[in-house]
Amino acid sequence: MEQSLQTMNPKELEEAFTLFTEASRQLSNAYAELQRDVASLTEQLAVANGHLKKQYEEKAVLSRRLSLLLEKLPAGVLEVNSAGEIVSCNQRGFELLGAVALGSKWQNVLSDRLKLVESDVWQFGDVGESGYVRIEQVQVPEEGVELVLLHDVTTTIQMRAELERQGRLAAMGQMAAGLAHQLRTPLAAALLYTGHLQRPELRDEDRLKFAAKTNERLGRLEVLVQNMLQFVRGTPQQISTVNLVDVIHEAVSEVRSIYEPKGLRLTADVPQLFAMVAANHKELSGAIMNLLENACQASVVDGEVLCRLIGSDASWQLEVVDYGEGIAADVLPRLFEPFFTTKKGGTGLGLAIVRNMVKAYGGEVTVTSAPKMGSNFKICLPRLPDGTNVLEQD
Repeated sequence: MEQSLQTMNPKELEEAFTLFTEASRQLSNAYAELQRDVASLTEQLAVANGHLKKQYEEKAVLSRRLSLLLEKLPAGVLEVNSAGEIVSCNQRGFELLGAVALGSKWQNVLSDRLKLVESDVWQFGDVGESGYVRIEQVQVPEEGVELVLLHDVTTTIQMRAELERQGRLAAMGQMAAGLAHQLRTPLAAALLYTGHLQRPELRDEDRLKFAAKTNERLGRLEVLVQNMLQFVRGTPQQISTVNLVDVIHEAVSEVRSIYEPKGLRLTADVPQLFAMVAANHKELSGAIMNLLENACQASVVDGEVLCRLIGSDASWQLEVVDYGEGIAADVLPRLFEPFFTTKKGGTGLGLAIVRNMVKAYGGEVTVTSAPKMGSNFKICLPRLPDGTNVLEQD
C-alpha cells in the first residue's frame, strides 16, 4: 500500500481527495434534504393522524347515536346474511319475536312465530296477548345482507276492528229502528183486527173477514222479519245446481199474474236450454221477482218489462229492463244501500238483499239508468258446465 502511494502522482492524489470531498458534501446535502423531507412527512403524518382520529371519534359518536336510536326505534330491525341467518336484532325486534337466537334461520322464525292474517300483516304472540306487524324487507347488495323491518301495527288493527264494531253496532241500531218502523203499522192493524175477533156479538161473516185481514197483516210481518233475517245472514242457506231458465219462468209467471191485469206487459226472452248455476232456487226466484216488481212499479200504464238471458263462456247474465221513469244520477250510487228507498212505505232492503245474495253466489248485480229512459238491472252469475251437480249445503 505504501509502495502504491509512493508511486501515485501527487496531482492524481489531489484530484481523488477533491472528488471525495465533493461526494461527502453531496452526501451531506442529500442527508440534510432527507432529514427535511422526513420532518415534513412526520408533520404531515401527524396532521393526517389528527384528522383520522377526529373522523374516527366523530364516527364513533355517530355509531353510538345510531345504536341508541336503533334500540329506541318503535320498529324491530333484523339483519339477515346471505345464508338467511339472523346476525343482529334490536331490542324491539326481540320484544316482537320473543327470544330469538342469533344465527337462527329467518324463514324458520317467520313460519314458527308469525301467522299471515292479511296480504302484508302478520300476527305474533299467544292468544289473548297477540299483536300485528307489517314486514318490510330491504336488500343491501353491497354488503350481501338484508334488513328486515317489523312495523308494529297492533294499534292500527285494533282501531280498525273497533271502527268496524262500531259500524256494525250503528248498522244494527239503524236496522232495529227500520224494523220497528216497518213492523209497527201491520202489527197495530193485526192487533186491531184481533180485538174485533174478540167481540161476542160479531157475525160469522165479519169474523171470517177480520180473521183473513189478521192473517194478511201477520203474513206481512213474517215477510218483513224474513227479509231482515236474510239481509243480516247475507248468505244463502242451501245452494244446489239450479236451471236459471226454470227460475226465470217461475218468477215472470208470478209477477205477470199481478201486473198484466193492470195493463203492463211482461216479456221473457229466454232460450229453451239448460242454464245451470249454483244457487238457492227459492231465494234466486225471489230476487228476480223483486227486480221485476220494481220494474213494473217504475213503468207507465201500457208499458213493457223485458226479462232476458244472455250466456257467455264463463257466465250467465240476466237482465230486467223497463222503459219507465228511470233513476236519478244522484240516487244510483246509493241504490243498493240497506234502508235506502225512494218508495213511500218501502223498507229499503229489497235491493240490498239481492246484492248480498248474488255476491254470495259468486256473482254481481249492476244497474244502468237515466231519467225518462228506463232502467236495466243485470245479474251476472258464474256458469256451471252442463251435467254439473252441486250438493246442497247449509
